[in-house]
Amino acid sequence: MKLLAIATFLLTLSIGGVGGWVMWHFHMPLAWLLGAMIFCGLAALAGLPLAMPKFARPPMTATIGAMLGTSFSPAVFEHAVVWLMSLAGLVFFIAAAASVAYVYFRKVGKFDHPTAFFSAMPGGLVEMITLGAERGGDERMISLIHAARIFLVVLSLPFVIQLISGEEIGRSGSSYVPFSAVEAMDLAWFAAAIGLGVAAGIILRLPARYLLGPMIVSAGLHLSGVSDFQLPSVFLAAAQVVIGTTVGCRFVNTAPMLILRVIGLSVGSTVLQLSMSLGFALLVSTMTGDRFVGTVLAYSPGGVAEMSLIALSLGIEVPFVVFHHIIRVLLVVAGSATVFRLRIDPFETK
Repeated sequence: MKLLAIATFLLTLSIGGVGGWVMWHFHMPLAWLLGAMIFCGLAALAGLPLAMPKFARPPMTATIGAMLGTSFSPAVFEHAVVWLMSLAGLVFFIAAAASVAYVYFRKVGKFDHPTAFFSAMPGGLVEMITLGAERGGDERMISLIHAARIFLVVLSLPFVIQLISGEEIGRSGSSYVPFSAVEAMDLAWFAAAIGLGVAAGIILRLPARYLLGPMIVSAGLHLSGVSDFQLPSVFLAAAQVVIGTTVGCRFVNTAPMLILRVIGLSVGSTVLQLSMSLGFALLVSTMTGDRFVGTVLAYSPGGVAEMSLIALSLGIEVPFVVFHHIIRVLLVVAGSATVFRLRIDPFETK
């Protein structure tokens, strides 16, 4: 059984790695992430026996967290007070995006109230699956809808940003750093940021602990001048392959027709929510003076790690994007549980 599990794991990583290389070869944005995600998604649709063990993603997420921390500098926080306005706008965006998606899933998807409600939330995949199942929703459908949301947002957003801004997103997710340029002490500080960050994230029960903990420690090292370590690009490419593969594997052991139905439904909800992200971002960036593209990333209903990688690639304020996504997840989890208790079902027949 262990040999079979190892073989399945190696097959999955191989498919993800090949997908990343193909996208890299054709100079696509975030090649390793998107390539692994697309190829593993297609393999799942074809019924191949893919699997990613739960222990695989946390170390790669921590690697990305440490990488994000290297982008911190004192200048980042010079206009942090302005973030308050965009954070206030985030509350209205979540309410509007969730409401529109809820109506869509009730009227178009024909979902029941709990399934539509928790499927419509723009964030918190694991939490929404758990809350939805506990409150009578279809756990499998909620899981697939959120997996499709992340898949489609991550897949489409780099191209949307390039289209509307003209800014090119690099295929690696950051500027190239050869392994030979990294000293042994840099690797030691990187390992310290990972170890201390993960421990702090677990002890303090931080949201997105494997990303946020290492990012905070890495940021502290760079802000204090203790270290200015950079990671070799091969580390970041490996992290992107694992994360992309994990996203693609969420459709494994699902009937192809059900996958196609979920993807079809999610295309509509993703278009609606991304359109609202663009609209709110335009309004907020006009009012605050923040970069429009950065605000789009901050308001997009995708994963924290994936949206942060795009911000890193574009040289946009990573702390701004990460902080908004952490707050988004917290608001979605707390707000959805509170609102659902009101037992309001506008489509209930009396």
